[in-house]
Amino acid sequence: MGGYFGGRLHQAGLDPCFLVRPGRAAALAHDGLKITSSLGDYRAKVTTLTPEALNRGWDLLILTCKAYDLADAIETIRPAVDARTAILPVLNGISHIETLQRAFGAERVLGGLAKIQASLAPDGTIRHLNDWRWLTFGEIAGGMSPRVERIAAALSAAPGMVATAAPDIMAQMWEKLVHLGTSASCTVLMRANVGEIARAPGGIAFMHGVLEANAAIADAEGFPVSAAFMQQYRGVFGDSASAYTASMLRDLEAGGRIEADHILGFLLEAARRHGLPSSLHEAAFLHAKAYEQRRDAKRLPK
Repeated sequence: MGGYFGGRLHQAGLDPCFLVRPGRAAALAHDGLKITSSLGDYRAKVTTLTPEALNRGWDLLILTCKAYDLADAIETIRPAVDARTAILPVLNGISHIETLQRAFGAERVLGGLAKIQASLAPDGTIRHLNDWRWLTFGEIAGGMSPRVERIAAALSAAPGMVATAAPDIMAQMWEKLVHLGTSASCTVLMRANVGEIARAPGGIAFMHGVLEANAAIADAEGFPVSAAFMQQYRGVFGDSASAYTASMLRDLEAGGRIEADHILGFLLEAARRHGLPSSLHEAAFLHAKAYEQRRDAKRLPK
């Protein structure tokens, strides 16, 4: 995600700096940043920094780590944050906002979300998997501000992405969590993509039930989703031809770490806190945590 959006900003003539580990820095120095996409391929040499070379003076830090790497990311970026810096996290979930505010102060942290499907190939190529290309951000307290307007103006020229400042970013983040929580719960629990689940007996009704349960959680949190949103995502989770999967399933099938606590666990805790039915969330979270136990024990299939 960071490579895709950063690459598009570079393509627009900006000079984003990529904060990467030494191995990735060496690969980028040798091969350049490579993007393949239906919206246009791009390859270029880019500027990189490794953590030990980081210093202050940055206007914007776009934070694109996985949620389970947040604690390490906070310590890594700490030397770069000063009074001028805005931190724009586009992690999955909601809980990272409070964590970042505690670390850097509420005034430093924006809300953000990305709607994109991309993966990093073994050769370092960033593969953009469909036409999703949206980066949305705004002030946690709502409304518009000069800094988010300046950020939107700077990012708007980038091809292959749509960057938008929003006056209601928390509501939009909850909408994304309803969507993501549904796709993650369903595709991880069933180990299948949306179309495969939809073609199975009762599959569409099952996915719609998870969607409605997650919408009820958002409503209880004070961020009800719209009727138009529900209509759209009933369609998404009713498409028997869809190959859509959550990134959590792709990570799981690759034997990698997953964001079980930050998405599935967060929704389960919220459902319990508000006295809402939670059996579907309990099953999805249990499934994901059992996978983590098996992964930790090195008992995954070869």
